Amino acid sequence: MIQRLLSLFILLLCCQALQAQKQMVHNPITGGYFADPTIVKDKGHYFIYATIDPWGAKELAVLETTDFIKFTRHHINWPTKQACTSKTSLDEMVWAPSVVRGKDNKFYMYVAVGGEVWGGVSNTPLGPWKNLKKDNSPMVKSTDYPNVHNIDPDCFIDDDGAAYLYWGSGYNWINGHCMAVKLKSDMVSFDGKPQDITTPHFFEGAHMVKRNRTYYLMFSEGKAIDASYQVGYAKGSSPLGPFKENDHRVILSSSADSTVIGPGHHTTFINKGQRYILYHRIFPQKESFVLRQLCLDSLNFDTNGDIKKVSTKGVQKFN
Repeated sequence: MIQRLLSLFILLLCCQALQAQKQMVHNPITGGYFADPTIVKDKGHYFIYATIDPWGAKELAVLETTDFIKFTRHHINWPTKQACTSKTSLDEMVWAPSVVRGKDNKFYMYVAVGGEVWGGVSNTPLGPWKNLKKDNSPMVKSTDYPNVHNIDPDCFIDDDGAAYLYWGSGYNWINGHCMAVKLKSDMVSFDGKPQDITTPHFFEGAHMVKRNRTYYLMFSEGKAIDASYQVGYAKGSSPLGPFKENDHRVILSSSADSTVIGPGHHTTFINKGQRYILYHRIFPQKESFVLRQLCLDSLNFDTNGDIKKVSTKGVQKFN
């Protein structure tokens, strides 16, 4: 009798463990190789826009989901390498989008194509999209800031509706720059001169978060091609800084057992009061290029307002 009860108890524990597994969103969240994600929510559906690996493609990947377990892939008309090409374009492909919903309920995209920052607008997440500039030119040319690799844009909309654009990386993995500027109400014109707000460990992948009147300039540091890539942040009291790093700077990095390698270039979002971080990590392989996968974890703060270390274990399934 005791043996039978013990067997039933073990079976019950196994069933509970299996059920818990089914309720989890595991990393990576989907197949395929994607990087540099951004995300928006519309009518209960999430839309993830990302770079297609290796090293980008002539378009973006767009993944639609309600639960971060099942995904539908879409193709959108813009941006493309063909549509976003200027006299100053570099050979680089379509990289690192940032998509936000404006106060007018339209969707705005900022994306790097050919080493330049382009802006687009659409009434729906899947388009049709069009260039924000009537002359179909980039917002930031590759030649505008010679010491800045003009990629990795991020748009942040403050509580008062004001929008800010951040962008920038470096060359040779040693000289990253972060540029920042306030946008006018048209979401494309600069309201003032762009500023260099680079902090000591910034390399690329700027992402702005606001919590309790504190602005968190989040970023990626290290080399995007190896295990040194990681996520850090600095705090400020305004969207344009100045920003200061502290001892809690690194919140997401490669694991000691190499199950997580080179996590970075992230975005964040809120669902039912909980913040989440969506990022990529490197898929181990021996080729001469880097393949990356999308991951999702919760983002939490301590009582001092510092960001806690990210678990990398995944999250509970979204309802």
